[in-house]
Amino acid sequence: MDALAFDDLKLFARVAALGSLSAAARRLYHEYARNEPILDYHCHLPPKDVAENRRFANLFEIWLEGDHYKWRAMRAHGVAEKYITGDASPKEKFLAWARTVPATLRNPLYHWTHLELKRYFGIDELLDGKSAERIWEQANALLAGESLRAWGILEKFQVRAVCTTDDPADDLRWHRQIAASGLKTKVFPTYRPDRAFLVGQPDLFNAWLGQLAASSNTDIADFQSFLDALKQRHDAFHALGCRLSDHGLNVCFPTPCPEEKASEIFEKARAFIPVSEEDRAQFASFMMLFFGRLDAEKGWTKQLHLMARRNNNSRRFRELGPDTGFDSIGDWPQMDALGAYLDLLESEGALPKMVLYNLNPAWNYAFATMAGNFQDGSVPGKIQFGSGWWFLDQKEGMEWQINALSHCGLLAHFVGMLTDSRSFMSYPRHEYFRRTLCNLLGEDIEKGLLPADYELVGGMVRRICYGNAARHFGLPL
Repeated sequence: MDALAFDDLKLFARVAALGSLSAAARRLYHEYARNEPILDYHCHLPPKDVAENRRFANLFEIWLEGDHYKWRAMRAHGVAEKYITGDASPKEKFLAWARTVPATLRNPLYHWTHLELKRYFGIDELLDGKSAERIWEQANALLAGESLRAWGILEKFQVRAVCTTDDPADDLRWHRQIAASGLKTKVFPTYRPDRAFLVGQPDLFNAWLGQLAASSNTDIADFQSFLDALKQRHDAFHALGCRLSDHGLNVCFPTPCPEEKASEIFEKARAFIPVSEEDRAQFASFMMLFFGRLDAEKGWTKQLHLMARRNNNSRRFRELGPDTGFDSIGDWPQMDALGAYLDLLESEGALPKMVLYNLNPAWNYAFATMAGNFQDGSVPGKIQFGSGWWFLDQKEGMEWQINALSHCGLLAHFVGMLTDSRSFMSYPRHEYFRRTLCNLLGEDIEKGLLPADYELVGGMVRRICYGNAARHFGLPL
């Protein structure tokens, strides 16, 4: 079996061989990738769980709580909502998931499920309705120990650093507590100001402004004090080691907007006056340039997560809220807006390092070539075409992204994988990525498309697994 077919797990001999036999792939993985530490530079782990070194009471808490990947699969399998987000007991929800697992064949959830059971609990048994009770008891017994508390997991998987995702209005108290603790893993906030664009929803916007005013200790009386409060929080994040920002957008906002116009739109929203879609886009354009300048001044990396069509099921959104499994791939034209935004920042010498994430694979080559337009020789891979994310963080999606990047840019400077997860059970995703990477490169070696120079190719693999990210993001490790 090849590197991605989990050749060191007997279990996967019974599951699937996911690629061609390749001794080169196995060598790349085991000698160059396997033992590299993890830099999880984008995730949604709750800082509170880390600060308190959370002990998980059972397999549901660590595995199913908040995991909308599994929730989607359970709904598709005909599981009632009671056993997903409803009032069923944790064990009942786990048993419902276990009965769903056999139906996930060829879905990445099948491999993730069994890889996670193996790596966290040493369980080789296939999960289904018959094995569920045994696995529940065995895993829960191990969760009662120290090694699978939050800190133990981070140490077990050699996680050097974690970058969580945080609103500017967050007071960062959990991050301060982590920084003062004895945790070996560094945990940094990431500045994600998506709610700064909510002028089209004045009720939500004004409620958030109250939180921002409190965390920044600023009286937000006008537009300038609003900008001052955001900069103050940017400074506070930086002081705690933050070196990345992030935005979740359908498309970029590149329309130049004078400050006077942005101030006028802000005052309307502050007075609970409805703001048109055109004004909202103009306001967002002003703010995106503002945030880009802040990042460039401090040498941060800006992340743009594009192409997610969120909250498609309006009834379920009203009942359950966001991030509950009702999102999908979007299909908006991207390149004109993205190119214009990057060019505006470049033109004024304020283009920060960036990672561009694309959720629609039809746009992979467009994203890969757009990144190449704004490399300036100052930093290797200054503008990154980011790894496959969300629906694309699986074998095929990873391969598409790696191939587009390789063919249109320099794979050698790629910053590699991240979990983008709310779960402490997601660290084997890095193994999954590394095996996929080694499988692709190993096949190229076997075919004569790459030299059988393992220090050359393996050295690149090692850097993609950890070193490139450590260098690129400049985190205070």
